[in-house]
Amino acid sequence: MDFDGIELLACPNCGGVGSIEDEGGWCVYIQCLDCGAHTAELPYKDEAQRQEAARRAAMTWNFRKVIRPNPGE
Repeated sequence: MDFDGIELLACPNCGGVGSIEDEGGWCVYIQCLDCGAHTAELPYKDEAQRQEAARRAAMTWNFRKVIRPNPGE
């Protein structure tokens, strides 16, 4: 199942495009396709939790709460 209906604002770090990433069936997070800034990973156990985790990650992204990658990290 995809993440239809979840809207992402531009990256708060660089203005790039954010993408919802599913990490091997255990967590989701939002990551900028340009600079790599990302939210924290939100774990889930089933499809309902996966959708809720994606909504929470999007809310965090849209509130501009991201981890910014820096050289050397």
